[in-house]
Amino acid sequence: MTRVAEIPNQVKRIWRHSFQSELDSALEQQMRAQALAGVQTVLESALNAEVEADRHTATDPALRGAYRSGYFTRQVLTSFGAIPTVHVPKLRTGNRLRPWRILQRYQQTMPAVLDKLCYLYTMGLSLRDLEEGLYVLFGHVLSRGAINRVTLAAQSPMDAWHTQRLTDTPPVVIIDGVWVSIQYPTTETWIDRSGHERHRVHAQERVILAVLGIWPDGRHQLIHYSIATAEDAASWQAVWRTLCARGLDAAQVQVVVSDGAKGVLAAVQQELPQARLQRCTVHKVRGFAQYLRYTDLPTVDADANPLSREAARHHRQQAMKTAALAIFDAPTRIEAEGRLQTFIATWQPLEPAAVRNFTFGIKRCFTFYQLDAALHRLVRSTNLLERFFREVRAKTDEIGAFPNDESCLVLFHLIMLREHAKHDRLDSA
Repeated sequence: MTRVAEIPNQVKRIWRHSFQSELDSALEQQMRAQALAGVQTVLESALNAEVEADRHTATDPALRGAYRSGYFTRQVLTSFGAIPTVHVPKLRTGNRLRPWRILQRYQQTMPAVLDKLCYLYTMGLSLRDLEEGLYVLFGHVLSRGAINRVTLAAQSPMDAWHTQRLTDTPPVVIIDGVWVSIQYPTTETWIDRSGHERHRVHAQERVILAVLGIWPDGRHQLIHYSIATAEDAASWQAVWRTLCARGLDAAQVQVVVSDGAKGVLAAVQQELPQARLQRCTVHKVRGFAQYLRYTDLPTVDADANPLSREAARHHRQQAMKTAALAIFDAPTRIEAEGRLQTFIATWQPLEPAAVRNFTFGIKRCFTFYQLDAALHRLVRSTNLLERFFREVRAKTDEIGAFPNDESCLVLFHLIMLREHAKHDRLDSA
């Protein structure tokens, strides 16, 4: 509470010592007061109209014809600031039955403010940033708990999204996981300043398993995400069973793209018998770097200039990566396998361990050739999902440890909606 009370003074200090120019203080206060007075008048008129409409049109006998019974006051945060005493009309009976539309029961923040807070939250603002930003914008500070409730306003549509039917099974899915830190209560307790007993919490690592669907026309979007303790076969089996329960046709899934995490193949064979595994080509190429031994490095470059050992090591690694990636740029599998043989012949004598690692199980890197050529770039790696995970990591790194599973999933859901809207991806599933 003390920290919340200090925010106004903190913001004023920052504002005073920054480059922003202020309106005259009296003029600013007058403009804010006039704007709030207008908002309060409109809001109270709308609330009165809502109650009158319910009295005359309600089908419930307890509401129809009910007498008015004065008002109660509520503080409401609007886009223009906080109104300390909004007069909310009530009926003599049936208030609990009445559908509250303009202001929900106990609601203290207008929807426009909630939407703006959720938007800023998905852009990476921490809860502390939101508290400070609210004071700058509205001259009012919400507590950390209140802002937590604001972000959880997205939980209801998120729950609906998780249960909606999948009516169009994508033939290709990309799967991967992103690790986050979430706090969980322990058996230990402690006493806070108010004398209340609290459970100690401990941050634990969890993984969000995500599934991104790709359709033949190139459309792609997330169709599932959930929290798990590991990226193992049991966790991925649970994912596939959940998706099948929502309407995914396991027989129509042709290809599953993965970075090669353990347990994925077993889960796919168990739950998606018609699907073949596509090993991410980018991860495959990255993997052999740790096996490079850098034997017989050149001492001069192509122009006969002296070459340092560090530069020679970098040149070899880049040359091998470029040649390896070029294998998967081939338009046909036959040509790709020919490029692979050239790669082996070129680099085997110099880097046998790296070549052995690269060629082990490489046939699964060629699965994408069974699909239409227009999809090759999208489905030969997990890059589509990795790009989205970069957005997630940028936000989760700022937040640190989430207070619970729900807050973590809500943020993931909001980022997903923002990314789909940014790239104009309609709901394909």
